[in-house]
Amino acid sequence: MRLTVGIGARPAATPAEILALLQESLPSLDDVVTVSTVDARLDLARAVAAERGWAVVGFGAEELADVSVPSPSTRVASALGIPSVAEAAALLAATRESHGGAAVLIVGKRASPVATIAVAAPAPEVTVVGIGADGHAGLSEAGRNAIDTADVVFGGPRQLALLPPRPAAAGRGEIGLDRALTPRPDLVAWPSPLVPALPRLLAEQHGRRVCVLASGDPMHYGIGTTLVRLLGAGHVHAVPHPSSMALACARLGWAQEDVDVVSAVGRSVDALRRHLHDGRRILVLSSGADTPAEVWRILEESGFEASDVTVLEALGGGDERVHRDPGAARGLNIVAVECRGDGGLSVVPGLGDETYDSDGQLTKREIRAVTLAVLGPRPGELLWDVGGGSGSIGIEWMRAHRSCRAVAVERDPVRAERIRGNARRLGVPELGVVVGAAPEACDGLDAPDAVFVGGGFTADGVFERCWDRLKPGGRLVVNAVTVESERLVGELHARHGGELTRLAVNRAAPVGGFLGWRPMLPVTQWVVRK
Repeated sequence: MRLTVGIGARPAATPAEILALLQESLPSLDDVVTVSTVDARLDLARAVAAERGWAVVGFGAEELADVSVPSPSTRVASALGIPSVAEAAALLAATRESHGGAAVLIVGKRASPVATIAVAAPAPEVTVVGIGADGHAGLSEAGRNAIDTADVVFGGPRQLALLPPRPAAAGRGEIGLDRALTPRPDLVAWPSPLVPALPRLLAEQHGRRVCVLASGDPMHYGIGTTLVRLLGAGHVHAVPHPSSMALACARLGWAQEDVDVVSAVGRSVDALRRHLHDGRRILVLSSGADTPAEVWRILEESGFEASDVTVLEALGGGDERVHRDPGAARGLNIVAVECRGDGGLSVVPGLGDETYDSDGQLTKREIRAVTLAVLGPRPGELLWDVGGGSGSIGIEWMRAHRSCRAVAVERDPVRAERIRGNARRLGVPELGVVVGAAPEACDGLDAPDAVFVGGGFTADGVFERCWDRLKPGGRLVVNAVTVESERLVGELHARHGGELTRLAVNRAAPVGGFLGWRPMLPVTQWVVRK
């Protein structure tokens, strides 16, 4: 491999510190060919490169600003007005090494107190071919040609087994010759776990024609989307096959646009719970023979045992089977659910308090609905729920849209486990839970689009850490109940502005033989945009 190193550093950084970071991050420095950085730090890059005889390249801030990176830095943004130096410089240098082709990060951003490094490498362009249970015979001409002309074909063992054996020739045949004369490409089964190994695996194939096999449509819950995130859309060519969802809807006579899809492949099947509403149609992409029984268990637990459940196996293959016995499912299957039941939860914020398992640390329904409204979840955004309690704010943030993400920070391990249980039961098992006290527990988390602080706001450094990490334009919401937290909110409002609102809720409750109003603790809510 030809590795490129990107450097970001403060003025106090030394070449020895940069090299120490590299030696911690790479098994060997023998493959490094180029050190890159922003033009303002070229002298440091030259000093580092001189130690090992590496080439040096500098980039203007404008060039680096155009590079998409996985770990943008608010500190770099405030200092230089760009999201990244180390990762952007490494990727841009690797792109030049590949003469404008694809590049991939081998080592993401690693930091010391005074320096940051990242390592990238040129990568091949990839053709992703969707293949169904009907195997090689069901491929389009484009799909067969991509496989036959590849130097290497990656895929799962089941997918690779669908390719027919072909005799190998002494040398590689030219495109257009009879396939029998073309040598078989190297067939490589994916390692497990795949995603961490993928960047280096791709970098090792630079200069080769690479084909990847995917089940059905590569861009629908498939490996194609992962490859696009790594390489960019311009370096991934997808050849789709009818997906299992399309085939299932064709067999059942369902309109595909009216169907909810839940993937249990590498994910928790508990995500099914958020879609359970009477009359809805759901397809569950199974991870194996056990998934149909897990689906049936969730339906029974949720009051939807009257639902119609159909198991569709090996769709499009010679051994296709459609039946209604979840316990008799084979490995390659998809589960269709036509919901029948009285359960199902509202899709808007403000679920009943009784919905949550709680020890009393719960943002009450009325306050929660207002809080979610001002937090304003939008698709794809990340929320920090600091002082998670029962997890209600993070859970309902994620229920707003399937792409919304949230991390609950909770110092009490018992409450943290309660948050996980609530998230599973309410259909958002992907909710992240960090056990620890803020602000230290926030270290290492992705920068949020919004922050909610429901507890522990008066602890030293909590506001400063949340405000520093909050993305520009992001929202911070604090619900203060105690006199001490209200005092701090007032001081911060004077410095940062925003809106202050006093929320008071009274609920009717029995008073002897009559009804009276019982007030809940008033909440002072501070909403501020960065």
